[in-house]
Amino acid sequence: MGKTAYTDTPRHLLCKRIPTPPYGDWSTRHYVGYDEYAATGGYVALRKALAMTPEAVINEVKKAVIRGRGGAGFPAGVKWTFLPPVPEGKLPGDPGAERYLAVNADESEPATFKDRLLMEFDPHQMLEGIAICCHACKLHRAYIFIRGEYHLQAERLETALAEAYEKGIFGEKCLQLSGANTGGQKFRVDCFVHRGAGAYICGEETGLLEAIEGKRGWPRIKPPFPAVEGLFGRPTIINNVETLCHVPFVIDEGAAAFMAQGVESSVGGPPSYGTKLMGMSGHVNRPGCYEFELGIPLRRFVEEHCGGMRGGKRYKAAIPGGVSMGILGTDQYDAELDFDIGRKYNVLGLGTACPTVFDEDTDMVAVARNITRFYKHESCGQCTPCREGSGWLYQILTRMTDGDARSKDLDIVLELAQSMGTMPGTTICGLADGNNWAMKTLIGKFRAEFEAKLRPTFVTATVGAS
Repeated sequence: MGKTAYTDTPRHLLCKRIPTPPYGDWSTRHYVGYDEYAATGGYVALRKALAMTPEAVINEVKKAVIRGRGGAGFPAGVKWTFLPPVPEGKLPGDPGAERYLAVNADESEPATFKDRLLMEFDPHQMLEGIAICCHACKLHRAYIFIRGEYHLQAERLETALAEAYEKGIFGEKCLQLSGANTGGQKFRVDCFVHRGAGAYICGEETGLLEAIEGKRGWPRIKPPFPAVEGLFGRPTIINNVETLCHVPFVIDEGAAAFMAQGVESSVGGPPSYGTKLMGMSGHVNRPGCYEFELGIPLRRFVEEHCGGMRGGKRYKAAIPGGVSMGILGTDQYDAELDFDIGRKYNVLGLGTACPTVFDEDTDMVAVARNITRFYKHESCGQCTPCREGSGWLYQILTRMTDGDARSKDLDIVLELAQSMGTMPGTTICGLADGNNWAMKTLIGKFRAEFEAKLRPTFVTATVGAS
């Protein structure tokens, strides 16, 4: 079981081949090809998985409680059970029985740079997780949707994928063709890299499916959910890169070894087991991508591992995991980076766990304006509250930074933020929720800064003779 409080017990589950401070030197990082990956324990977990029934693999992943590392934190093993059964007498891939895995490698959340580390230096780790998932869920094809700007990472991924085909992980020589684990039923698994065009909205799971199908990246109305009707109208599992990279460790060393990392919930919720890649940016001396057990306090992350605040200045605020999560206030420097953070510190959630730290001189109104500018630009325009609301928020915040706003404008910003998003039930996807949580938490925790930018609103009143 996990610990109730964070203790620094260094063990890299994801970065054991990717030198990372404080346990390795960034300058020695290099691409890990198939031979080096296999020589350091790679693909052992796949062979173990192939000797297990698909149901046993799913149960082990469920037991480990690998919560989704893409932002939502939903347990991967539970998600895998949502697929309907393969029709009797058919194999995955047969007409009418196609089933897919879509890997979310879009990583378009601002200030997030963790999945790129895995794809650039150790992509076989993800490919092994994909192969295990395909065996467990009886999937015949996987699509890796990678962010359009990730040119080097896509090239490395294509190289690794060619090696995996050569060595029989996918394709005609697929290890799953042995039949030892499928009751004699033989089917192949194929994997493809699909490059995006740089749209934030394609990080939303159904927008991603639309883009893979060659359509405009517009989110779909749910239900039906992807596990029932996803890619090309067939059952589909969608997992993040980092989530799948944890699967080989769980199968190789067991769920208990994974659960020994991380922390139990302190608010009665699901646990935060395992390690997490955390990309630190902002006003710190040593930004970068690190791997820690879930539950590390933000203060400890900054001061012990990132060399403290840049220029010796004081901490003021931090975004815990992508701008859509909202902001941690000045009095929340000790916030624990685990999946309880939303309930404990009034933010949307842990998100991608890639903090952006701000020092004492940061203008929080300018931060809010920049965030609204991003959401205005990236809204797909399908839902009116998001399309129009994001534009109005940007206009009003621009007036504030220019010194042209009145006191009533702050009330309008809050009213707009409260009325757009899936939680009020006015939009299809959560892009607007990210916008409104950013505004609500920024204004709620730094209201005085916003009020200082406003000119009073006066209403002229005429008093008549009595």
